[in-house]
Amino acid sequence: MSLAAGGVAVALVASQSGHLLAYALLYGPVAGRMQSTGAHAYFPTFIKAAFGLAAAFALISMVAIGLARLLAGRRRESSSSPSYVRLLAMMFCLQLTFFFVQESIEMAAGAPATSAAALLLWGSLGQLPVAVLAALALRWIAVRVGPAVATLLRPMAGALRLTHYVVAVGARPLPVEAAPSLQTLSLTLTRRGPPL
Repeated sequence: MSLAAGGVAVALVASQSGHLLAYALLYGPVAGRMQSTGAHAYFPTFIKAAFGLAAAFALISMVAIGLARLLAGRRRESSSSPSYVRLLAMMFCLQLTFFFVQESIEMAAGAPATSAAALLLWGSLGQLPVAVLAALALRWIAVRVGPAVATLLRPMAGALRLTHYVVAVGARPLPVEAAPSLQTLSLTLTRRGPPL
């Protein structure tokens, strides 16, 4: 998984946390009720699914890191870490974009209209603290999980290379006898049968 694809996946889940935080700051104690009625009725199920997927990914990542250490017999060296400031900027922009899109869809579905300035303010207040943590998570994925998965896939690299040759051997040109000649085609196209 590339860093960009991982960033989009982490930002999608993190934007939901930022959505929760923005509504908690905006509506206070009634935020839960606001986010589970009307145009927001989908949100509780959506957030549970997003957090469930994030927890499953974290668990699978830790298992992959542990297996890679077990196979290597020692602690696996980390890959070079990407710039935290760049990751933070990327996560914040992606999360804020997801927040704007989600809020726009909710307004189209009947939620009260909110100005773009208010969306930017509340979205930034909710998404920035979460982006700080999401950038740390993405950096951990890039530094620890990527090399661990590469270690686990290394024994299968030979088998993966063989599939290329198996596919290449299966591709053969048609024998010349199987293809009709142009003369045969012209004869069959010009002949007419008796009228019925």
